[in-house]
Amino acid sequence: MHLYASPMACSLASHITVLEAGLPVTVHYVDTRAKLTDDGEDYWSISPNGYVPALRLPSGEVLNEGPSVLQYLADQKPEAKLAPAWGTTERYQLIDVLNYLSTEVHKRVFSPLLAARSPDEVKDRARALLSPTLDAIARRLGDRDYLIGDSFTVADAYLVVLLNWFRHVGTDLRQWPAVAAYHKRQLARPTVAAAVAQEWAEHQRRAA
Repeated sequence: MHLYASPMACSLASHITVLEAGLPVTVHYVDTRAKLTDDGEDYWSISPNGYVPALRLPSGEVLNEGPSVLQYLADQKPEAKLAPAWGTTERYQLIDVLNYLSTEVHKRVFSPLLAARSPDEVKDRARALLSPTLDAIARRLGDRDYLIGDSFTVADAYLVVLLNWFRHVGTDLRQWPAVAAYHKRQLARPTVAAAVAQEWAEHQRRAA
């Protein structure tokens, strides 16, 4: 399998999942502006949506939405417990959380904030959502160590990326102590630390 990612973007969650599951997946970095992969391939020929993540399966088929990519990867190694079993209430709780993170947090809050071309008034409206969104995340998390059940899942992989973004735009997570402690724990997780280090190094290489 081949995972197409952009350094420190939402595809970091899929990268973390690959490492957690120990899957034989090749990670390719994409220049999302030029729409080229790191080996010069036209990214439009891989991803009709043009964004990351994209996961090319052994069959040649491509998945191109974060929640589907994360769940597919998790289901390749069920013993890693990165997603609850299909048919359980916990699996639908996972889908519920992934949908919330991808729509209400990622698209509604961060897409306007991180897009260079967003007008100032659009960014201001998105910025006003930061604190209420963290309030909602804190309620979902409660005093638990993980979002779903009693072990790390793909929902945690996604949330840690979004919490990175909260810090990137200047939000002090210490105002939400349980969320800040959760974020610190996840960043110390070996697979999370390894994926972040690899992608940060690629980000720095591009910026040089």
